[in-house]
Amino acid sequence: MKKITVIGTGYVGLVTGACFADLGNFVTCLDINKKRIDDLHNGVMPIYEPGLDQIVERSYKAGRLKFSTDYAEALKDVEIIFIAVGTPSGENGEADLSYVEAAVQSIAEVIEGPFIIVDKSTVPVGTGDWIDGMLQNHANGKTFDFSVVSNPEFLREGSAIGDFMRPDRVVLGSKNPNAIAAIEELYAPLRCPIVKTDIRTAEMIKYASNAFLATKISFINEIANICEKVGADVIDVAKGMGLDNRIGPKFLNAGIGWGGSCFPKDVKALAHIAREYGTQPQLLEAVIKINQTQRMRIVEKLELIFDGDLNGKKIGVLGLAFKADTDDMRESPAADIIGALVKKGAVVRSYDPEAMDQARKILPDAVRLCENPYQALEDADALVLATEWNEFKQLDFKKVSKLMARKIVIDGRNIWDPEFLTGLGYRYYGVGLGKYAI
Repeated sequence: MKKITVIGTGYVGLVTGACFADLGNFVTCLDINKKRIDDLHNGVMPIYEPGLDQIVERSYKAGRLKFSTDYAEALKDVEIIFIAVGTPSGENGEADLSYVEAAVQSIAEVIEGPFIIVDKSTVPVGTGDWIDGMLQNHANGKTFDFSVVSNPEFLREGSAIGDFMRPDRVVLGSKNPNAIAAIEELYAPLRCPIVKTDIRTAEMIKYASNAFLATKISFINEIANICEKVGADVIDVAKGMGLDNRIGPKFLNAGIGWGGSCFPKDVKALAHIAREYGTQPQLLEAVIKINQTQRMRIVEKLELIFDGDLNGKKIGVLGLAFKADTDDMRESPAADIIGALVKKGAVVRSYDPEAMDQARKILPDAVRLCENPYQALEDADALVLATEWNEFKQLDFKKVSKLMARKIVIDGRNIWDPEFLTGLGYRYYGVGLGKYAI
């Protein structure tokens, strides 16, 4: 079993550390945020991720998982260091590497013995070489034996534990074959395919993967918009496409666009890299633009329904997180939609099973946050479904019909049966459903 330190206790760092500890390794999760570390010592999770609290508690009680804010303590006699800090978007879409740089500098100041640095943060191509150079520059005269490995993460929020324990593949990039072999051994219990390559290729695999998935979503959303005009059904279109093995059914669900911590910043960062190297990222720019306009189509539909005047209209919005099974509201389509509605004078009430605390920090003060979906729909002129939580799939629409002032439903994720709702007297509008288009 290895002695591992994971720097960063966000989605990637905490899941990575907890899962490696669950596999029998001795792991220290390091973060400079003292409150976050204190909370973790007390069993309080900084994020909502199904199953994470149980894994953390199990390994913590067994003594395999520790939490610290002290670099010297966390890196003492460590064999493998994972960097899993944030790389948010900069002003021009570039990845901000300041947290990575701070982590590397702190490592260089206290590290002693031979070690492997594994970069798990999503970083621009060339960052692994940059980390190598930084370690040398900040060594303060010390000489130590180290290697750098790129090991990009492919964890989906809401299913991160399963993605770690049952990965489609693990990507390892380094110029040192022995370092790759050491990290390959770490992942051996997972019995998954290992892609071994150089650092820059590993870094590109991550960006290319996320950009392709975002492209599939933007593509089907553009097809959905065409379906509404020509009278076709995007659900059946996606089914007919997805049965082709060359295409596949995943990420072909039309809706209100993608958000979260990965797709938005990664597609922007890849486009920025392309421009830096003198190429024109025309497809990536189109993918970004389609996603930005897709969420606003909900607002446009409401304006059409209410003859261009949303002032004073009461809109109940169900779902605030960017996707189900997470409390993450970064780049949430719901937040943009609500912001636009408030600017147009609408009265918005909303509810989400997990993201209410995050919503209080992000949404306009005028938005009323409710205790349950039914409270959000009291006296509402329209219902907007923004996040496909299971809780909403079995909504009691007979009860809802008695609560709402007008029985208007905009299903931004196509989770409800249009015929059932129209049979109850609702005006139903989905995404890409020609029969139910405005």
